[in-house]
Amino acid sequence: MENKIGTVFRSTGSWYEVRDENDRLFSCRLKGKFKIKDLKVTNPLSVGDKVVFDLEDESIGIIKEILPRKNYIIRKSVHKTAHGHLLASNIDQLVLIVTLASPKTSLGFIDRFLVTAETFRIPVLIVFNKFDLLNKKGVIFQDALMNLYTHLGYDCVSTSTLTKKGIDEFLAKLANKISLISGHSGVGKSTLINILDPDLDLATSEISDFSSKGVHTTTFAEMFELPNKTFIIDSPGIKELGLVDIDNEELAHYFPEFRDLLGQCKFHNCLHINEPKCAVKDAVEAGEISESRYMSYLSMFENDDNRR
Repeated sequence: MENKIGTVFRSTGSWYEVRDENDRLFSCRLKGKFKIKDLKVTNPLSVGDKVVFDLEDESIGIIKEILPRKNYIIRKSVHKTAHGHLLASNIDQLVLIVTLASPKTSLGFIDRFLVTAETFRIPVLIVFNKFDLLNKKGVIFQDALMNLYTHLGYDCVSTSTLTKKGIDEFLAKLANKISLISGHSGVGKSTLINILDPDLDLATSEISDFSSKGVHTTTFAEMFELPNKTFIIDSPGIKELGLVDIDNEELAHYFPEFRDLLGQCKFHNCLHINEPKCAVKDAVEAGEISESRYMSYLSMFENDDNRR
């Protein structure tokens, strides 16, 4: 039978929903074992992958080949510590949904996410959701954070699903792109997506009073199409967005404001911890680099968990 080319829209572990160039969906499985060179992952295929497949019958296919990826993003595997888990491939932007109230997303988590995005060279949009829950002090804090991250080159938008604030702006930033949407459970990810396209009717769940961390509702990654050739990938609530194989010597390269100062420290191999005449530390003291970002850097350097 003739080869067909399609895109993986849904992965459940062993079966994949693949959409062909005529927008028809097929249930496919992989032919044999796929090993990806130089990539230690528990799953060889992810949502967003372009694949070549043959049809066994009218609706079942066999995936024979994974086409080269533009990019991909991995999170650390929960089960095999030395391996990663492919979250998605061929994406145009990562969308991180955060909340500064109920639940409060830590700056450490945001910064780890941004560093991970930098390592995969994927642009980020930060969505500050639940604006309606902020008091006056909270609004001032959110404005300061949005200014900080915008200045660093990360796009930001403020939204509320209750008042519909920022929803049109958010939709405009998704238009004509494939976006991976992520964030802690409870930040309103599914509710936001449902407002963007009510036909999707994704399962949502309230914050659990017990843990204030929210209850997971998504168990596998899936791609959805919105109007105007806009695609979003809903990923499981990321508990462990581990830093994937970043050496301490390289870490500063993934902080844009540190990168701008490379070569200005006294020592060419300066780690910006306690070395004399360090341009990064001087910039922190001068208020040119945010203290919260520097604290996140130290936390990642020392492998502490500052995400809570």
